[in-house]
Amino acid sequence: MQTHFAPEQLADPKTRALERILRSCIHCGFCTATCPTYVVSGDERDSPRGRIYLIKDLLESGRAPTDDDVWPIDHCLSCNACMTTCPSGVEYRRLVDHARVLIEARYKRQLPDRLMRAALAWLLPSRPLFALGLKLGALAQPFAPLIAALPRVGPQLAAMLALARRRRARLPPEAVAAPVASADAPRRRVALLTGCAQAVLAPEINAATERLLRRAGIAVAPAPGEGCCGSLLHHMGREDAARAQMRANIDAWTRAIDGEGIEAIVVTASGCGATIKDYGALLADDPAYADKAARVAARTRDVSEYVAGLDIPFAAPKPLVVAYHAACTLQHGQRIVEPPKALLSRAGFVVREPAESHLCCGSAGTYNILHPETAAALRARKASHLERLKPDVIAAGNIGCLTQIASATAVPVVHTVELLDWASGGPAPGGLTHGAPFSGAKA
Repeated sequence: MQTHFAPEQLADPKTRALERILRSCIHCGFCTATCPTYVVSGDERDSPRGRIYLIKDLLESGRAPTDDDVWPIDHCLSCNACMTTCPSGVEYRRLVDHARVLIEARYKRQLPDRLMRAALAWLLPSRPLFALGLKLGALAQPFAPLIAALPRVGPQLAAMLALARRRRARLPPEAVAAPVASADAPRRRVALLTGCAQAVLAPEINAATERLLRRAGIAVAPAPGEGCCGSLLHHMGREDAARAQMRANIDAWTRAIDGEGIEAIVVTASGCGATIKDYGALLADDPAYADKAARVAARTRDVSEYVAGLDIPFAAPKPLVVAYHAACTLQHGQRIVEPPKALLSRAGFVVREPAESHLCCGSAGTYNILHPETAAALRARKASHLERLKPDVIAAGNIGCLTQIASATAVPVVHTVELLDWASGGPAPGGLTHGAPFSGAKA
């Protein structure tokens, strides 16, 4: 792509880096075939190629963003499917991330949108506040039709209420109990991200992970001070606040690396894992944290990636048919494709993949709240493909995908690691024995 930056603009290192990314785009259009928003809308502006042209114009002109500039950027899911498809290796995510920061700094949203985004940025990264929000959302369910009818923010508030409705069914104590210590003290230690939303919505996922790791002789070491990975605020363009969350995590894990001697930071939410693995690049310009961020990123592993290298005996209690949903942040963000499927097969399950497995389910952090119509269309499309496989259970590796898909199907939806824990001696996932994990009611 030809660019026209002034010499004084290119004196800025960040602008030079973005210009190199822009010039790597060859207009081929391969990205449009795998972009979820373009597949749904058919609008060139709603595609990676269209957004690249828009971002190029914003950067070259230096003008303030307008309404017409903002909606295509807001509408991007950041699924990174375009980067998997691109033959030229365009680092699209750097462009759209920068555009979001620019919009946050130079564009004044209408008051309802500002309030909604501020509420999400305040509630979701905090475990106590998010738990309180879910309780309040449950109390507000009888008023859902009235809330949905409110002008401008009604659909978004309705989507938030639907999230409260999708909480997992109450599970037996053994599903969330701490693992029993083995007679021999483990010689290997890892940290396990607690994070924010997943710890409230489904604490049994990390409990299953701890049990699984214990069977391989690996202990989970505490990392006081870790919390939200920063991805929610990062994708909203709130870069200063996101970086503060990232630095807090880096400090916590650096203490664990130097003190407990952890060999890896294991992450069970692939959306968080994709961001943490990118800490080195996101904080490369921070002299106080660049090296520490790169060190943390290098030790971060998705749970499927880490468990794939362990010697754990599996024997599935039942040869269930598992429809495997590949989360975008796992297959496109981290380029982890085969390990989860191989592990499920090794555990004795029959693994099937749906059509259009490369397309996003529409969750994407806060996307299903901020853009409920597009999210609902993608959710229905994904659920339909999964149900055609006639599975006994649907497995995925990201909490956002689990909640999103479960709201569109009566098939139990569980985390991959819950099935692996069950197949190695742990309790059956709640969705298979105690009702659907996330209520199972179609929203």
